[in-house]
Amino acid sequence: MWSILKPHQLLALVLVAAASEDFDWTKNHQTSFYYGTFPTGFSWGAGSSAYQTEGAWNTDGKGRSIWDTFAHKKGRIHANDTGDFSCEGYYKFKDDILLIKDMKLNHYRFSISWPRILPSGVKSEHINEKGIRYYSDLINMLLENKITPIVTLYHWDLPQMLQEKYGGWQNISMVDYFNDFANLCFERFGNRVKYWITFNNPWSVAVEGYETGEHAPGLKLRGSGAYRAAHHIIKAHAKVWHTYDVQWRSKQKGLVGISLTADWGEPVDLTNQQDIEAAERYIQFYMGWFATPLFNGDYPQVMKEYIGRKSGQQGLGTSRLPVFSPQEKSYIKGTCDFLGLGHFTTRYITQKNYPSGLGDSYFADRDLAELVDPQWPDPGSEWLYSVPWGFRRLLNFVKTHYGNPMIYVTENGVSEKMFCTDLCDDWRMKYFKDYINEMLKAIKDGVNVKGYTAWSLLDNFEWDRGYSERFGLFYVDFRNKNKPRYPKASVQFYKRLISSNGFPNQREVESWKRKAVETCSSSNQLLAADPLIGHMEMVTEIVVPTVCTLCILLSAVFLMFLLRRHF
Repeated sequence: MWSILKPHQLLALVLVAAASEDFDWTKNHQTSFYYGTFPTGFSWGAGSSAYQTEGAWNTDGKGRSIWDTFAHKKGRIHANDTGDFSCEGYYKFKDDILLIKDMKLNHYRFSISWPRILPSGVKSEHINEKGIRYYSDLINMLLENKITPIVTLYHWDLPQMLQEKYGGWQNISMVDYFNDFANLCFERFGNRVKYWITFNNPWSVAVEGYETGEHAPGLKLRGSGAYRAAHHIIKAHAKVWHTYDVQWRSKQKGLVGISLTADWGEPVDLTNQQDIEAAERYIQFYMGWFATPLFNGDYPQVMKEYIGRKSGQQGLGTSRLPVFSPQEKSYIKGTCDFLGLGHFTTRYITQKNYPSGLGDSYFADRDLAELVDPQWPDPGSEWLYSVPWGFRRLLNFVKTHYGNPMIYVTENGVSEKMFCTDLCDDWRMKYFKDYINEMLKAIKDGVNVKGYTAWSLLDNFEWDRGYSERFGLFYVDFRNKNKPRYPKASVQFYKRLISSNGFPNQREVESWKRKAVETCSSSNQLLAADPLIGHMEMVTEIVVPTVCTLCILLSAVFLMFLLRRHF
């Protein structure tokens, strides 16, 4: 075999082997707390997204998004909540920037609502200048306060018109429409924005939007819909990257990446090769589904094998996983200036065979089972367990598999139970402390992490869970029409961590939590008084005008009575 390979082919094989060095599954990444600081220039931030925070869903010329439509259907969202008002971020962005400034954050990650600037989704039909002005003002104020904007172009709010006319991400035409939208953003904002994220967590868009139907647009196209949506999303990302590269990079000097969310998958038994393979399969079907094409030019081999085999067993002539042409592979490969990484939790993984007779399903295609350790801390969300060491494992996996790309952690945080109004959120402080420390250990391992984004700045609309989960550093009182923000203890904790650029020593780090808890008690008192404030607002806005109106009417009747008697 080797004798017939030409020299340039041998070199290519060596380069491929070097790029895909094997991840060491047996290496123990569970070590004691590490006291140390982050590299100079490390960027600290917090994040949000348009639909989750802005509200103003039909204001100033904004078009409907698929989430506007989905949330308005009864039974789709917990307690039938919607994002119609949410945090009223559209009106309160100046207040929020002052919160960001006070925390001394280096960057703020937010998204641009596609239907807010292109109401129908189509650039040639109508550009909403009021929407453009809103984002322009937001960007300008961030820069005036020395906060770097990191802008996501697609955080799930597809214009409803594109869903109705074309079937959304099931249709290849979305590639060009998304490129037109992105190009408009580069044209209007690119002189001030240097970090662009094309898609946030496309796994959720594909699987929960087009496979399980839990998210907008709520379609259940089992076994094929998710793969088709992902295929078009990957092509759309690549086209936008090339558009920026050719038309804007030399003038604007910015970077274009993508944000992929991934849980870590740990083998149940590290001595069992089948469990190790199942864990790797879990990650490849999750993060690798998108990362491998962008870094290496094609889908992970294990996805092609498993989905192809299952498709054959189901009597299909071709695989349910779409295929990239040779030209598409070269066009897609290398279209990632940085990798945005969202991470929240970990699962144990073991091999489990799903018979093909069960029907088509993304989940069955993987042939694995997900487990959790009952001893893992559970802050209240049914899916999010605190497993800090998984974060370091994931970061090292990315380094090993994708040639140590530049990474920005774009989402990391923890929620709490819905009725919790205690602002002294000790579990969140512990979560941030432990996860950020594992990230610091990963940097020590040689992983190229440049920044960290806490999720999220504010409590906001949490998709199908509505307002029943709160991820915010700031508590938002959604009962009050003014949506006031109250700092949780984690604000002070995170602020001290940022000012120290890490964990200087044990004594100082232990004092952070103590000081943070002291400051949150006054916020708790304000929040406790909030229902009374809301009640007083109701008295002022409803009761008083009503009483005044009645008084005027009674006075008029009494006056008429007197006049009649007089005449």
